[in-house]
Amino acid sequence: MVKRLFVYCLLLLLLPTGIHAQRQKVQRLPYVDQRRLHFGFSIGTHIQDLRFVNRGEAEENGETWYAEVPGFSPGFNVGLVGDLYLCEYLNLRFTPTMHFGNKNIVLREEVSDARRTVNVKSNYLSMPVSLKYGAKRLNNYRPYILTGVSPTLDLAKKKNDLLRLKPYDTYLEIGLGCDIYLPFFKLIPELKFCFGLGNMLEKKRNDLQDPLDYKFTRSQKKIASQMVVLSFYFE
Repeated sequence: MVKRLFVYCLLLLLLPTGIHAQRQKVQRLPYVDQRRLHFGFSIGTHIQDLRFVNRGEAEENGETWYAEVPGFSPGFNVGLVGDLYLCEYLNLRFTPTMHFGNKNIVLREEVSDARRTVNVKSNYLSMPVSLKYGAKRLNNYRPYILTGVSPTLDLAKKKNDLLRLKPYDTYLEIGLGCDIYLPFFKLIPELKFCFGLGNMLEKKRNDLQDPLDYKFTRSQKKIASQMVVLSFYFE
């Protein structure tokens, strides 16, 4: 116990010295954050997911179907960024982005364990508007958190799928990242969690070739979209 206390006290004594030593480093791009308006671009990867609210009600023939996304397939995203300086700690950001990905939905019957798989490809055009709160800069690093909303349109055409999703949704976004100041630009890794606010289930299915397939739509009460997005911004 005494040895542990000694180590803790030693660390507390060395911490201010370490912070002071770090503050002596030359800051790259010292005035870059004071720009009123600047632009950039981003590339990254993401995972698309769906949250199902199953009815759990049996059909006339006794079948009860459930839906799930058992695994994830990473997708690709690319976008632009416009950043408006509000004050020392706040920025308003507009980051239109294209997300290319897909989801495998497994439909399973409760008793017989019969399964049907639906591959849903999505090309999302998202238009996020976010408020970014940055911490005080330490040398060439500045962590931040952000929150915002993102109207999103799915540009992929879907016909005759057993489950069909609506093309439009609005996401609530929460993220965190870090500004890394390099000699000529800022590199910003960012992890963002996106939660769809609407019910994406398309209930009008006049496009189904087999009317019996409507049971899969009827088995669902609500489908909500979710995404986890890892982006790298260059500004």
